[in-house]
Amino acid sequence: MTTALDTRTLGRTGPAVSTPGLGCMGLSGAYGRVDDDEGVRVVHDYLDAGGTLLDTADFYAAGHNEQLIGRALRGRNRDDVVLSVKFGAVLAPGGQMRGFDARPDAVRNSLAYSLQRLGTDHVDVYRPARLDRTVPIEDTIGAIAELVDAGYVRHIGLSEVGAATIRRAAAVAPISDLQIEYSLLSRGIEDDILSTCRELGIGITAYGVLAKGLIGGSPVRGDSRTMFPRFQGENREHNDALVARLRELADAKDASLAQLAIAWVSAQGGDIVPVVGARRPDQVTTMLGANRVVLDADDLARIDELVPRGAARGDRYPAAFMADLDSER
Repeated sequence: MTTALDTRTLGRTGPAVSTPGLGCMGLSGAYGRVDDDEGVRVVHDYLDAGGTLLDTADFYAAGHNEQLIGRALRGRNRDDVVLSVKFGAVLAPGGQMRGFDARPDAVRNSLAYSLQRLGTDHVDVYRPARLDRTVPIEDTIGAIAELVDAGYVRHIGLSEVGAATIRRAAAVAPISDLQIEYSLLSRGIEDDILSTCRELGIGITAYGVLAKGLIGGSPVRGDSRTMFPRFQGENREHNDALVARLRELADAKDASLAQLAIAWVSAQGGDIVPVVGARRPDQVTTMLGANRVVLDADDLARIDELVPRGAARGDRYPAAFMADLDSER
């Protein structure tokens, strides 16, 4: 792979990272069966191409994802990698999510296990996966700040929280970035979340850039995405037709639909870093190739005409999951 990767800084206080970042959740079976050896190859291909940002969570396959990344990083220079880790999801045997725990003691306990699985002495960005409504965000961020002071964490991030929570968190300690879904089909952050982050000097790491595979993905057959409203019945038909409108422009740019979607997110601001999942080496090649796609003002206006904000049908998560999103309140 020869595509040169851009570098962006996460907010005013965060680390410099390559763009796009690599989302690692899919390497642990979230979207179907995977092979660990191939998963390691995916991470290696991304890093060998100059990528630096690996995004994971301690609850992805109950720790498997962190173990896989730890294996992939053995023998490599730790300083060449930026590890972004989410924590807080409570799992039952079988992997079912049973809520969130962001108490200070849970913060410290979760990190201890993550460091062991990842085979490192620190993580670069540590963030609660969701807001724990039973714990003041100030307490959670304060506990992470103590871990920063102790050297176990470099930067503090947030995930899927609204503007008011962002302000409260930033009043406790510097926040590097907010991780939140942002794509052509999910533009809710444009109301007040994005402007709040920009006011406070907080970057955005955007996940779901390909709308969980609706944009340029392969057909969904029986994996976890079938429970998402946008993949169901008439919603799916409508959304597929919506995305198909972009084909002509993608072809004109000599790009795939996925590359066009990644380039669109990148073009929304230098403070935004797309985080894109990959399960195969060829998908790494595709995602990194998005850096070659240049969108000018006319292109962006045309995309807005083809896929207007709010045009997608169906919520981005099932109702029970939507209820956990502070960002949607």
